[in-house]
Amino acid sequence: MALPWALAVLSLLPLVGAESSECANMTGTPITNATLEMLSGKWFYIASAFRHPEYIQWAKLAPSAVVYLTPNQTENVVYFREYITLEDKCLYNSSHMQIQREKGILSRNDPGVQYSAYLVPTKDPATYIFAYHPEDKEKIGLSLYANTSQVTPEQMSEFHEASKCLGFEVSEIISTDETKSLCGPLEQQHEEERKKKLEEAAQA
Repeated sequence: MALPWALAVLSLLPLVGAESSECANMTGTPITNATLEMLSGKWFYIASAFRHPEYIQWAKLAPSAVVYLTPNQTENVVYFREYITLEDKCLYNSSHMQIQREKGILSRNDPGVQYSAYLVPTKDPATYIFAYHPEDKEKIGLSLYANTSQVTPEQMSEFHEASKCLGFEVSEIISTDETKSLCGPLEQQHEEERKKKLEEAAQA
């Protein structure tokens, strides 16, 4: 299963053209170096809303997920490491995404398939939103990430508004619960290994 924020995205323009001006930011903005600097680091998957039954089922079975993003502005890529608790397992994956700066899209290619996510700007740099399949009412969706496992009412309210812009009801939003994460030990092990490698490299 692909990342919830790594589904095919084309453009939000056809969808939001008929929306009110307060939904205008759902078209996204070009990705700048400043944007990439803000994306760098550890992010918690907070909530999502999907139309496609497969993605809804995935969200219900994944109570927790975190992702580490490491942008490389020169290469125009974002390296990532993800830890997803799926039912009673911890799933780990690492790869990279291409940056389509002008379109505001992060994408990656698997054999025969391109996955991408449209980065939607938020008022608070401590959160970001990805939108998916805005051109397809049967698959449309979005997800919220934050740099802490708990968000403020204001941060969640902004996600509610974004969901509303895409035609979702608040009752359709599926929230996560970081206390149910099973990935803590593996995440800690990887962090210790990374620190050891960095120390060895500095001493070389």
